[in-house]
Formats: sequence, structure tokens, C-alpha cells
Amino acid sequence: MPKIFKYQDQFQLENGESLPELEVAYNTLGHLNAEGSNVIWICHALTANAHPEEWWPGIFDKETGIDLDEYFVVCANILGSSYGSTSPKSINPETKTSYGLDFPKFSIRDITKSLDLLREDLGISKIQYLMGGSMGGMQAMEWAIQKPDKIKNLILLATSAKHSSWGIAFNETQRMAIESDATFYENKEEAGKKGLEAARAIALLSYRNYNTYKVTQIDKENTTDDFRASSYQNYQGQKLSKRFDAKSYWYLSKAMDSHDVGRNRESQEKALAQVKAKTLVIGIQSDLLFPVEEQKFLAKHTSNSALEIIDSIYGHDGFLIEVEKIKQLIKKHFKL
Repeated sequence: MPKIFKYQDQFQLENGESLPELEVAYNTLGHLNAEGSNVIWICHALTANAHPEEWWPGIFDKETGIDLDEYFVVCANILGSSYGSTSPKSINPETKTSYGLDFPKFSIRDITKSLDLLREDLGISKIQYLMGGSMGGMQAMEWAIQKPDKIKNLILLATSAKHSSWGIAFNETQRMAIESDATFYENKEEAGKKGLEAARAIALLSYRNYNTYKVTQIDKENTTDDFRASSYQNYQGQKLSKRFDAKSYWYLSKAMDSHDVGRNRESQEKALAQVKAKTLVIGIQSDLLFPVEEQKFLAKHTSNSALEIIDSIYGHDGFLIEVEKIKQLIKKHFKL
């Protein structure tokens, strides 16, 4: 079970709205050393939780990955998610009912703000390694801009300085699918379940690519129905709907769309120039959702940075699947 950090004061959001209080579910692995200099903070992506050992299997390995005898790992469930942090499922203390669609919209910067409050509560003065992929990379990047003196090393995977029009279009299409489920507007536990399944199937097309399906979803000869690709889409949609909340997904996709490090900072380039951390940017060659040109931009405009591109058939999901390659690159650039 994750631990819960409770922030009892009003939590002000970037858009001017606020939450009367805030809870952040988090998990730790390993032990903090006396100097507090062995912290690795992992920021998770859209539908993950505070347990990277579950969704990033193999990343913790004494010989090739993160040695938990040496490091103190923190991962926090993000604002709006359905794994314990304050979200649309939470009870509004003012109404005594769940927020539902009355939950305020929030941004990546709000998520990062909540993570920094947790950092302070844990007594962590500096993060030795901050890493995240996709939406997790957005958080890590924003945090390194907001608190440049708190982050020593930064590892960004399959992410961007600003969520693209292409990515926003994918998210809006998913929200349209969720909204087409009439139950989404009900304040019930399984509201929007079928819409969420359709949204996940849409998302999967952006996470993978033509070649992924060509290799992994081959049918037997003479098939006229019940295709593997069809059953795969249904399976993935149902798998998510069993563990995730449709309203959380809707709100988190909105937060993802908000990502733009250049907002109110003159430009993306000037924002990235504020990062002081030694930075490794990793892209996936076949990524359709966050194409490598976006990682090249990050590396170009972040000082003291290096760029690595992984060849993988798995598209955007390569940042979760190609763990051995990722560990090799991290070891190449850092004494982890």
C-alpha cells in the first residue's frame, strides 16, 4: 500500500482555481543515506502508479540497473490519478460527495508543485537523479525548470518541451470516445467504462505503430473474422477499464495537453536554458506520438545534455519495454 502525504492548506492551481486540501500517494524503495544524497525520483506516465517496480520491470537490478542497496527511490502518484492521490474520485470536503466532473482542471505545473511539496515533507534537499518518460518526462522537465538547484541529474525519455497538436488531437479523440458513453456523466464507480475502453484502444495506436502490429498481431491464413488485432484492442481497453477511472483519464489527458515549458517564460528555449542538471534525453526511433525531433529539440536547448536514440519496433511504448537498452544508456552517461 502506498503512503499518503496530506497537505492541509488550500492548494492553489495554475488556472486560478484551488483544492481545499491535497493528498499525494507515494511509495519509497531502499533507504535514504545520512547525507540525503542518494535520492532517485521517478515520475510516472499517464495511467501508471507509485510502484515503478510493477510497470518498469527490470529497472531495479543490482548489476545492471538501479541498486536499491545504494539508492533511495521515490515515486508519487500524480494529482488526478485514481491510485490514491486527490482526484475526481476523492470526496470534496465541502460537499461530502465525490468531486466527479466538478473537479477543477489542473496542469503539469500543478502536478510538479504537488511533488515538490512532498519532497519538502520528506526532508529531501536535493534529488540526485530525476527521471520520467512520456507524461512523466513532462513532470521531470518542468520540475527541473522550476527548481533547478534541487535537481542534480535529469533523465527524460520519449517526451517533449510542449505537447504537440498531434498529441492533443489524439487526446481529444480519446475524450470524445469517453464522452460518447452516456454513463460518463453519472457520479458512479464505473461511469464511462465503455468509453474508456474505446479511448484506450485509440491511444494504443499512438503508442505502437504499423510495424508493431505487423510483427505481433499476425493472423492465421484464411481468417475472415476474429482477428488478433481486433481482440488485442478489446483486451487492452478492458484491461485498463478494470483498473482505472474514466474521469481521471479525462482530466489527466487535459493536463498532458497543458504541457508547454515556454508558457509565460518567453519561449521554450529560454525555459529549457534554466535547467542546471546534467541531462540525458532518450528518444525512440519509431515513436509516432513523441517523434525524435522533439527529443532533439530538448537536447539542443538544454545545456550539459546528451541525446540517445533507441531503435525499437515498439514505438512510444519502447520507453517502458526496452528496459535493458535504457539501463545501458543510463550507465553510459551516469555513474548510477
